[in-house]
Amino acid sequence: MASRRDLFKSFTKPLVPNQEEEIFLVRPPYGKDESIFQNKCPSCEYKACVTSCDEKIIFIAEDGTPTLSFKQNGCTFCDECANACIDGVLSLENIETSENLNIIFHIDFHKCIAHEGVICHSCKEPCIDDAILFNGMFNPIIDENRCTGCGFCISRCPTMAIDYTRRKNEF
Repeated sequence: MASRRDLFKSFTKPLVPNQEEEIFLVRPPYGKDESIFQNKCPSCEYKACVTSCDEKIIFIAEDGTPTLSFKQNGCTFCDECANACIDGVLSLENIETSENLNIIFHIDFHKCIAHEGVICHSCKEPCIDDAILFNGMFNPIIDENRCTGCGFCISRCPTMAIDYTRRKNEF
């Protein structure tokens, strides 16, 4: 017999999982093609991209491929993951095609306190590309043309109002 606690926990779960919701992995910079990640990375014994990252944002996903997590930090594009990659999946030769990551950042206006009239520049301060623009002191937006996708803004936002989606025509 199920406990009352189990009954109440069931209310927090969706009745039918959203199977249309696509989960995608944010790849480290300097990669060229998703198929190369899928073919070479799972068999890599060294996982040197992970250990070379000073920001500690590269993790190995369940499928054995490297992915980025911006929960604690962002990418400085220091090139160390590409220099450490033995199989050439990440390569400085791909720098022209991967100057940005495969994601676009956006601000959820309903979660952002600056859109509610509170002075907050937490996301702007770490943005060295000046990609976060404010209308006076409020209403920040992310300029997609300036944003490199470094992700430093995500971990700095006190209300977790910044998220990302897949960049079109990429990976």
